[in-house]
Amino acid sequence: MCAAGAASDRPGTHYDRPVRVLVTGGAGFVGANVAVSIARRHADWTIVAFDNLRRAGSELSPARLRREGVTFVHGDVREPADLEAVGEIDALVECSAEASVLAGLGDEGLDYLVRTNLIGAYNCLALARRHDAALVFLSTSRVYPVRSLSAIALDETDSRFEIASTQATAGIGPDGIAEAFPLDGARTPYGATKLAAELLIAEYVDAFGLRAVVNRCGVIAGPWQLGKVDQGVFTYWLLAHYFRRPLRYIGFGGSGKQVRDLMHVDDLTDLIDDQLTRPDHWAGATLNVGGGRDSSLSLREATELCAELTGNRVQVTSSASERPGDIPLYISDCRRLFDRTSWRPRKGPEEILQDTLDWTRANEDALGRALGFA
Repeated sequence: MCAAGAASDRPGTHYDRPVRVLVTGGAGFVGANVAVSIARRHADWTIVAFDNLRRAGSELSPARLRREGVTFVHGDVREPADLEAVGEIDALVECSAEASVLAGLGDEGLDYLVRTNLIGAYNCLALARRHDAALVFLSTSRVYPVRSLSAIALDETDSRFEIASTQATAGIGPDGIAEAFPLDGARTPYGATKLAAELLIAEYVDAFGLRAVVNRCGVIAGPWQLGKVDQGVFTYWLLAHYFRRPLRYIGFGGSGKQVRDLMHVDDLTDLIDDQLTRPDHWAGATLNVGGGRDSSLSLREATELCAELTGNRVQVTSSASERPGDIPLYISDCRRLFDRTSWRPRKGPEEILQDTLDWTRANEDALGRALGFA
């Protein structure tokens, strides 16, 4: 397997001077890891992490960021003045989002979701244009419609659902769901806001020459993630085992056979570093980014792996009732991405969860408080 960021991919950096990078959502799981990783790789760059600290647990990040030489700014992407106060930037990594699929189901949550994910993305686009800054946008596999994903033909094994060999829809095959998968149909308010932001980015690329790349990410996991059932499900599963909390298989017969691919946050930051250092190479691309078939788990498989790693067995009940927007399977087909780079995800499910477990053990007290378990 090719190493991430192989030298043959990097004929040279776009920048001929130290640069200033803004990471929005910079106190969140992905944003903070991106900010720290880029700061470690580029000692002559200035990294600014920008966040409103609304999400529970994000208050743990500013001290970590400052220790790593990252400047932290408390601000909100919904407010253009907050973004403009950051000053000149050369690149922007847009990680800010209300990432919960369930958050948009109530009026208050829907209002915050739209203003953050769509209006906030527009404000970031406008900022990048004013400063002629390259943009890396973190989107989601949730842009693909729920009904179409639910209609994928599946085979059922003892532990998981698998993609059947014959499909009636384009963009689905043994490698998973590709970018050619049809986008007609509803996809949850969360997915809709991210797709709308993608469309705005395409217009900015075409009309203004913005150098932007869109990463449609599957499940991301690893250290510093405070997993929830609807965002960061595999970390949530591991933390429940570690802290001995009960779990439930929800929907699809209560079997726990629903499947997602997962990717280590370190692998994602390797890719983002390449996208920042070679913005012209990546400009205009919209790409699935995930672990793929070889790095996928069903919930049933995750239960066994988490029990093995933690040494704890927890109660797992079942409910056949499905939640709004839930789907039986998503696996990222990343062949379009792989045609552009020798980058490949290096860490599989066991290593991802082991890294997360090691971090959990080292931060047990703070995590317990942040999760409400202490």
